[in-house]
Amino acid sequence: MKTNTEDKFKSVSLSKKAWKRLLKNKPAVIGIIIICLSTITAAFCHFIAPDGTPNADEQILQLETHPPGFTITILKVEKNLKIKEQNILSILFNGTKSDYTPVPITAWEYDGANVIVDEYLGPDRPTAKKSYPLADIVYAISNTDPNIQPEGNAVSFNDIDELKVESDLEDLKKRFEKKHLEKRTFLFGSDKFGRDILSRLLVGTRVSLSVGIIAVIISLVIGIVVGSLAGYFAKDPPKISLGKLSLNIPVDSSIIWLINVFWSIPTLLLAMGLTIIFKEKNFILIYVAVGLTMWVEMARIVRGQFLGIREKEFVEASRSLGFSHFRTIFRHILPNLWGPIIVIVAANFATAILIEAGLSFIGLGVQPPKPSWGTMLNEYYGFIGTSKSYLAIYPGLAIMILVLAFNLIGNGLRDALDIKTSMK
Repeated sequence: MKTNTEDKFKSVSLSKKAWKRLLKNKPAVIGIIIICLSTITAAFCHFIAPDGTPNADEQILQLETHPPGFTITILKVEKNLKIKEQNILSILFNGTKSDYTPVPITAWEYDGANVIVDEYLGPDRPTAKKSYPLADIVYAISNTDPNIQPEGNAVSFNDIDELKVESDLEDLKKRFEKKHLEKRTFLFGSDKFGRDILSRLLVGTRVSLSVGIIAVIISLVIGIVVGSLAGYFAKDPPKISLGKLSLNIPVDSSIIWLINVFWSIPTLLLAMGLTIIFKEKNFILIYVAVGLTMWVEMARIVRGQFLGIREKEFVEASRSLGFSHFRTIFRHILPNLWGPIIVIVAANFATAILIEAGLSFIGLGVQPPKPSWGTMLNEYYGFIGTSKSYLAIYPGLAIMILVLAFNLIGNGLRDALDIKTSMK
């Protein structure tokens, strides 16, 4: 049987101790919750957002810059187009292609086989009476023969596939009331194109996190490889033999020179250079530009850690056993650096989000209609100080909260992985 003394001194792994310390840090836990919610939002934004269309780009121009909480009835008029069915994966990544035209209305009534609506044209404008055939609202009808023939309590017409359809009026009315009238509330208001701001903020979460993930991966791979080589070969540069001539390769000094060169290149100028070279403003260029300017910080940290660890006994033992440089670096030294690396990754994630927002703000980042918090700030920062300042406040708050969350986690990880802190 185990005694109390054995339980008391039972060893606990360093990772578990660090995790327990991290969970005791309330700001870090808040950051974790925010990032988890943001990740779920980014993954399922087209299912969560009120506007599930691609890029949340359903434009209703009559609803230009309406205030938060605005509610209106939307008449969904079926488009006379063949809409291909989408699978779940297509909807997950791209959203649902709209098969209707949205019309804001304030009232409606039946007139035989037609519906007469009061179309909403704006807060300071009178409504406009407009008549729609019920069949044209409910069905996608033929473009070559759009005539709808009333036949007593029924109507006949040709659908988009040129097939003759006969439908009862009562059935049309039921389908109309069930599927083609929607009471829609714009919780965060609408933008200058009448798009739902909340939906565009939710889809913009995917843009910010995706840029952060790809940019951090690029910086992580380049920074670890370059920093490891520089630190490992700092005092013992590899040799290359050319016949009787033996030369030392200045790995560390060459990499330090490369780091200084990249450190001197601002992300903005690099993004502009890539845009000029490729002659287009491509979303992929943001990943590359951000990643190529962030790896230098990672390389410096890794190099500094390597300079200390490479003198440890287990590294000398690895060399004595004849292990290759590759194995010594990636199997024996690098696993001891994951703590500092994780902290830098959290900080770089926050930096990448800020850089993406800044590039989008000046027009070099994500291009419309794809939603980006930086683009939204650029479009509406002129409204600050007016009654419509919320147009700029919402994306600004989104950037601030997500960046703060990563900084909180970075600080929490730094304290949790700090040996001196853990000894207290």
